[in-house]
Amino acid sequence: MSWNPSVDLTDPDAIARDAIESVIVPRARDIGGFEVRRALPAPRRQMVGPFIFFDQMGPAELVTGQGLDVRPHPHIGLGTVTYLYKGVFHHRDSIGSDQLIKPGEVNWMVAGKGVSHSERSPSVEREGPQSLYGIQTWIALPEEHEDRAPLFEHFGTPELPMLEAEGITARLILGTAFGKTAPVTLFSEAFYLDVTLQPGRSFPLPDDHEDRGLHVTHGEISVAGEVFRAGQMMVFRPGDKISVRAGAEGARFMALGGATLNGPRYIWWNFVASSEERIEAAKIAWRMEDWGKGRFDLPPTDRDEFIPLPEDTPGKLMPMRAGARSPGR
Repeated sequence: MSWNPSVDLTDPDAIARDAIESVIVPRARDIGGFEVRRALPAPRRQMVGPFIFFDQMGPAELVTGQGLDVRPHPHIGLGTVTYLYKGVFHHRDSIGSDQLIKPGEVNWMVAGKGVSHSERSPSVEREGPQSLYGIQTWIALPEEHEDRAPLFEHFGTPELPMLEAEGITARLILGTAFGKTAPVTLFSEAFYLDVTLQPGRSFPLPDDHEDRGLHVTHGEISVAGEVFRAGQMMVFRPGDKISVRAGAEGARFMALGGATLNGPRYIWWNFVASSEERIEAAKIAWRMEDWGKGRFDLPPTDRDEFIPLPEDTPGKLMPMRAGARSPGR
């Protein structure tokens, strides 16, 4: 064992309560006839480092014939990370990527100046009952990469670094943590970990990243004298040493964070940008539906339908402040 978590371990019970800046209870949303729980953006905390969007999909049990069907839709100014605990997704995008994603693997799609993609349950999975459980996040791009060409990468479980100790496993999905680096191409400083703890085991969060948070997906954890259960996200004050302890049934959580961006980000529908003008230009381009001739195209093998641009709602776009923090719960 080359990694020793006790080196950076602090007593979870000794951490001050004000080290927890925000506690977020996700809100239910519908995507393609399937309910998700959305933690970011939240009213009192919009971003954690460059992470601007965080959806928990499931856990859900689908009957024969059912599946997820998210039709082709556009993105700009962000990278999407899809990570599954259970089930299989079929990703197809407008740059020709056609990839199944299974538990423990990672799909990373950088939208840049514009891309469209679909996410569906494969037909073979619909032939019987299926379980579906996973996380999808968006990472806002730095301004100098907002207009870059789209990019897609897929990495299997053997390619992602693992950190292991007695009663602890942690898979590094992207970024850097504890001296390890994931192979995913990033454009800003970040980390994203899938951590599983046996009952009573403790785990330190990386303390070399500005923003840090975690989202509990199984069991419960304790920190600063409080207990947090599955479905809750915590965001921590920068600079403090933070460790968490699993409860009597163990715990699994996603730890995330990184450097804050150098300015606000606007978010509207599936678009993220550093200016309202970029959002408006993307709206016009998707509304034109001139696939393959203008800014957007559809996936080559999924062109029969798409999600149209929603009707604009009145009012000014509100910027998501990089590193915006809540004064409390």
